[in-house]
Amino acid sequence: MKETLFVILLSLFSSLAQATVILVYHHVSDKTPKSTSISPRQFELHLNYLKDNDFKVIPLSDMVNKLKAKQPLEDKTVVITFDDGYSDILYNGHPLLQKFGYPYTMFINPNTVPNKSGVYLDWSQIKQMSDDGVLIANHGLVHDSLIKTPKGVDGQTWLEQKLKELEQSEQIINEKIAQNWKYFALPYGEYTPQAQKKLASMGYAVFTQQSGPVGDTTDITAIPRFPASMPYDQLGPLKDKLNSLAFKVSAKSQRAQTIVPYGEQPEKTVEISLDDFYPNMLACFIAGGDKAEIVWQGKESFTMSFDANFNPGRNRSNCTAPSISKPGRFYWYSKPWFVPKADGSWYTD
Repeated sequence: MKETLFVILLSLFSSLAQATVILVYHHVSDKTPKSTSISPRQFELHLNYLKDNDFKVIPLSDMVNKLKAKQPLEDKTVVITFDDGYSDILYNGHPLLQKFGYPYTMFINPNTVPNKSGVYLDWSQIKQMSDDGVLIANHGLVHDSLIKTPKGVDGQTWLEQKLKELEQSEQIINEKIAQNWKYFALPYGEYTPQAQKKLASMGYAVFTQQSGPVGDTTDITAIPRFPASMPYDQLGPLKDKLNSLAFKVSAKSQRAQTIVPYGEQPEKTVEISLDDFYPNMLACFIAGGDKAEIVWQGKESFTMSFDANFNPGRNRSNCTAPSISKPGRFYWYSKPWFVPKADGSWYTD
């Protein structure tokens, strides 16, 4: 009887443990900055791994439609994305993706599209890729952060300006290549709850740069993606990410404040559903720092405890826990915080 109950519970957990993983690349080249590049040879190794290990590469639109409809996501599905619209995507990445028959998405800034091809793709090249089935989406009119306000500019005014430009960008993409998805990849991955609320009202699906898989409770305005360029391009770590599972994190925690004034501590409580993992197996690490102490408040939330204040810049914690129902696979959640300098000005990238 106990064995039967265990099998039933395991089956229930297994049905809950579903995830789609989104990978984000920039350059496919041996000659571009390493921090945003993957070599063509290594990129082909990624694609071969997906094929050989029964991952299903799906269009971004399939995943977004299921997320909006609150439908379960199919397990071991992968979405491939590129940011910025560099020409080497067409020359080096596109032929490989066509060879494997894998759909992908490219996020572009219309104001960086040149009249003639060069570092960035021109409109005729983007149109060619669109005609080949590439989903072309919005990275903002220009590559400006939603949060890093210039000196003397109010944060709300800056946000309104950037969102107005976002709509202009969407219109330009539609006019040039007749694609109008309302998918927005955040420049630098930076956002606030205020921006999330505005973008939700505008009907956008929004993609970040903090790591993590996508589950059926993922907030449509903060959809995580795993960076897959150097130094994250090696197959060993990538395998763990591709097999990761999504925690069920509350809507409140996914809309928590992201900007932390210099010298202050961030909000560190995460509301989470305790499914398919043991609370004592949860571990959170501050990126580039130490392991955080975890304190549970019942079975519905935990608080990360760490002593050091963050330095100016982009900061985050990565939380993982091994799955009960799927041995060898881990749940993953990344929480970002953005810290200005001591004088209130913003860091440079």
